[in-house]
Amino acid sequence: MYKGIAVSRGIGIGSVCRIVKHDLSFEPRRIEDTEAEKERFHKAIDAFVDETNAMAEDVRKRIGVKEAEILRGHAVMISDPAMSGEMDKMIDQGQCAEAALSAVCDMFIGMFSRMDDDNMRQRVSDIADVKTSILKKLLGIEEIDIKNVAPGTVLVSSDLTPSMTSQIVKENVTGILTETGGKTSHSAILARALEIPAVLSVPGIVDAVKDRDTVILDGTEGEVFVNPEGDVLSKYMLKREEFIRRQAELKNYVGKETLTADGDRVELFCNIGTPRDAKKALKCDGEGIGLFRTEFLFMDNTRLPSEDEQFEAYREAVETMAGRPVIIRTLDIGGDKDIPYLGLKKEDNPFLGFRAVRYCLGNEDICRTQLRAIIRSSAFGKVRIMVPLVTTVDEIRSIKRLVSDIKEDFVKEGIDHDTDLEVGCMIETASASLIADLLAAEADFFSIGTNDLTQYTMSVDRGNPSVAYLYSPFQPSVLRSIRYITECAHRAGIPVGMCGEAAADPLMIPLLIAFGLDEYSVNPVLVLTARSIISKWSKKEADELARRVMELSTEEEITAVLREAMKE
Repeated sequence: MYKGIAVSRGIGIGSVCRIVKHDLSFEPRRIEDTEAEKERFHKAIDAFVDETNAMAEDVRKRIGVKEAEILRGHAVMISDPAMSGEMDKMIDQGQCAEAALSAVCDMFIGMFSRMDDDNMRQRVSDIADVKTSILKKLLGIEEIDIKNVAPGTVLVSSDLTPSMTSQIVKENVTGILTETGGKTSHSAILARALEIPAVLSVPGIVDAVKDRDTVILDGTEGEVFVNPEGDVLSKYMLKREEFIRRQAELKNYVGKETLTADGDRVELFCNIGTPRDAKKALKCDGEGIGLFRTEFLFMDNTRLPSEDEQFEAYREAVETMAGRPVIIRTLDIGGDKDIPYLGLKKEDNPFLGFRAVRYCLGNEDICRTQLRAIIRSSAFGKVRIMVPLVTTVDEIRSIKRLVSDIKEDFVKEGIDHDTDLEVGCMIETASASLIADLLAAEADFFSIGTNDLTQYTMSVDRGNPSVAYLYSPFQPSVLRSIRYITECAHRAGIPVGMCGEAAADPLMIPLLIAFGLDEYSVNPVLVLTARSIISKWSKKEADELARRVMELSTEEEITAVLREAMKE
C-alpha cells in the first residue's frame, strides 16, 4: 500500500495511464535575426493564450467560474510585460526563444519558491505549467490527449497541472494520482470540482506503476493499492458501491430544510467567488451565501473597479439568491493575494502584515467605495457585511462608523438601502478568539474562518510540508477556540457561522452541532453531503461525543475517536 494526501473523496478503481514527461531539452543557440525569432516566440504565445482561453471557457461551462479562472490566470501571466517583456529583451540580445522563456520562467520560479506563503508557492506550479506548454509549441511536441483516454482510467503523473486537469472528461477518468500537490493546489481544486477521487503527493508512484496496471485509490483516506489481491479488490469494490449509493441518496435531501436528528434547524450556506457562482449555489440547493469573496473584482482588473462596477456585481449575486441571505466579505488582499496596481509594499511576512481590514482602514477611499457599493446592493435582497482578519475591537468599530456615515449620506441622497444592514466579523486569528466576548458586543454576527484560525493558532504555514502535520482544525487548541467563540456569540445573542473547509468535514460536524453552530457555509458541491451528515446527529449524541473529545490531549487521539464515531 502507498500513502498520500487525500484531496477528493471517493473510491477510484481503474487501469493506469501514466503521463510521462517529454524530453524538453534544447540546444541554446545564437540568434542573428532577432525580429524573426521574436515573431516565432509570439506565435507560440498567441497559440498558447488562445488554446488556454478556449479551455477556460470549456471549464467554465462544464465545471465552474472559479476553476476556469485558474486557467485564465495562466494566459494573463504570460501576457504580463513583466514576463514576456523580459523574454523579448533576451531575444534582442541574441538568445533563442527557448532559452529566453526558460531563463525568465526559472527566475520567477526561484523567486516564488523562496516565499513563505501557500499561494505564492502555488504560482511555482503555474509558471512551470506555462513554461512547459510553450516550450512544447516551440519544440513542435504534441500535447498528451487526456480528453480521449479510455473509460475507467486512473491518471498517474508526477504533477497533474491545471492545464492537464482541465482536459479531463469526468466519465472517462475514475481517479487521479500524483507525486506532488496538496489539498490547496489547483489540481486538487479541479479534481474536487469534477468529483473525481484523487490522492496527491504519493512518493514514487509514477515509477511504481506501469500502464494498464490495476490501481485502487481511496480519496477519503489517502490510500493507494497497485495490482491488489482479490480480497482487497472485492473490499474496495464494495466500498465504491457504498459510496456511490450514499451519493445517490443525497438527492433525497434536495429542497429539504437542514435539520439535526432532533429537528433543530441550522442554516446551510455556500462560499462563492463571483456573482455567477451564486447560480451554482442555488443549483446545489444552498440556502444562502455565507462568504462572497470580493477579491475577484480587483484581481481580474488592471485598475480599481468603480463603485458602479462593484455595485452591479454585488447586485447580480443578491438578485440571484432571491431574498436568501448574502454575506459579502470586504476586500481581503495582502498575505497570499497581491494586486499589482495597488502597489502593495513587499513585506517579509505578508500574512502578518498590512492586509485585509488593515489595508482597507489604511486606504479609506477604497474601503468607502466598496462599502457604498455593498450597501446599495442591500436594496435588492438580504445583505450582510463581513469584515476579515479582525484582531481588535477598534477595527470593527471603525468599519461600523464608515457604514453608519454612508447610510446617513444615502438617506440625504435618497438612495435605497437596508437601514438595518448587519455588520459582522470573521474570527480567524488567535487575537480575535481571545477577545471574542468583546467583539461579540460590537458585531451583529460571527463567521469562523477555520483555515486561517488553524494557521494562526498553531503558528504553522499550511503550505509548508515540514510542519503540515500540525495544520489540523482538530488540534485541541483550535477546537477550544471554536467552542469559546461560539459560546461568546451566544452569550451576546448573536449568530455564529463557519466558512472554512471544516464546516463540511464529517468528523467536525458533530462537534459543531454540540458547540451550537448556527450556520455552515461550504463549497456548493458539498451542500447535500453536509445536510445529510447533520441530519444523522442528535444534540444529545453530539454533546456526548464532544464531551469525550474535549477531554483528549492530542490531535491523533481526537481524530481516532471521531473516525470511530463517524456517521455517513
